[in-house]
Amino acid sequence: MKKSSLLLAVGGMLAIGAALIAADHLDAPAVGGTTADITDVFAFEGANPDNTVFVANVQGLLAPGSDATFDENVLIEINIDNTGDLVEDLVIQAIPRNGQMYFFGPVAPGTTGLSGEIVSNAITQGQVEITTGNSAPIVASTNGVSYFAGPREDPFYFDFNTFNGVVGNSDDMTGPNGGFKTAANAENPFAGTNVLSIVVEVPNSLLGGTFDHPAGTGVQVFNTWTTANRKQ
Repeated sequence: MKKSSLLLAVGGMLAIGAALIAADHLDAPAVGGTTADITDVFAFEGANPDNTVFVANVQGLLAPGSDATFDENVLIEINIDNTGDLVEDLVIQAIPRNGQMYFFGPVAPGTTGLSGEIVSNAITQGQVEITTGNSAPIVASTNGVSYFAGPREDPFYFDFNTFNGVVGNSDDMTGPNGGFKTAANAENPFAGTNVLSIVVEVPNSLLGGTFDHPAGTGVQVFNTWTTANRKQ
């Protein structure tokens, strides 16, 4: 299981328009290359500025048309910390069953930390049919919360080969002073690959409180991160 944390300012309480991103592919020691491998976490203001969109991507580097599926033994959990103590106060949970992705929350978690359990009595619940193959995206909405689950093209851009060359002091680097390439000739080995994506758009009124940004910017924020919990 892997956790990627970030700060997010919420719409209605000093909104931001840019995405906040944490990305990783295949290199978490315990889960790299497994169905619990989280590749990217995104959180950004929705088209409706009173909403926040959360995206959790798993199982990176999938070939287009891959028959990869969400693992029914893996619970994806979007965690929200409203007080700045890095302990989740709310969770949004996603678990697949028989071609459907079921969602619970935002709701107070049953347990915190590295373990998780489905909060089946959450007032806010929803489900969506999992989009497969190259079919049109299937989106469902319940009580103002919108849901999607299925394959998407990997949005992550990183010149991974050049990075490895720079870190390894390779002699064939073509960037300035043997370093990274310019934006015009950088390469993206993730282009054309897919991830399995879970997307939830939530009204900010359901996301709880905020706290002052620790850098003293005057912006109100909450912490958010994603975990993948495998059934034991």
